[in-house]
Amino acid sequence: MIGIINYNMGNLASVTNALAKLEINAEVQSDPEKISQYDKLILPGVGAFGDAMEHLKKMGMDEAINAFAKSGKNILGICLGMQLLFDESEEFGAHKGLGLIPGKIVKFDEKRFPHRLKVPHMGWNEVFVKDAPLFQGLPKDFYLYFVHSYHALCEEQYTIGKCTYGYEFSAAVQRENILGLQPHPEKSHKSGLQILKNFTTL
Repeated sequence: MIGIINYNMGNLASVTNALAKLEINAEVQSDPEKISQYDKLILPGVGAFGDAMEHLKKMGMDEAINAFAKSGKNILGICLGMQLLFDESEEFGAHKGLGLIPGKIVKFDEKRFPHRLKVPHMGWNEVFVKDAPLFQGLPKDFYLYFVHSYHALCEEQYTIGKCTYGYEFSAAVQRENILGLQPHPEKSHKSGLQILKNFTTL
């Protein structure tokens, strides 16, 4: 059973519907006391980093997620959910994250863009991935759907997928049982559904 964390900051319907298409048992959960009962967790998210962490802390969900991570069971963060896995973010000030993957969330540096691009990065973009279980059955490069203004800065060892928008950035990350995707697999048709299916079989 997959637990989808509800902390009032995510588009839960699209993730739930994607898993339903795959005939995967999933349940939206907002009670931190019940988190440990799941085999895997998905942490979705849309909005600002600071607000999201505030919601998680008020609910006690931050501690529940960390305990789940320490148990060795798999967690997948999507979009803002991926960013929350990191140590900190500079979005609208300095904010501490869950600290499950070393690194920082930063805004796109438009000064580094070779030509005029808009922020947020929105739409389909090519992703180049490493040989990782999350991408089993997929080619080394394929397209996924993005909507974000901030991205992760982390060591190469934690990056399992990259994308270029103005410059190269980490689009998929993994540290042992903790995984994250900046793009939205639930909105990325066949490739995205394959990723979600792979996650459920890890």
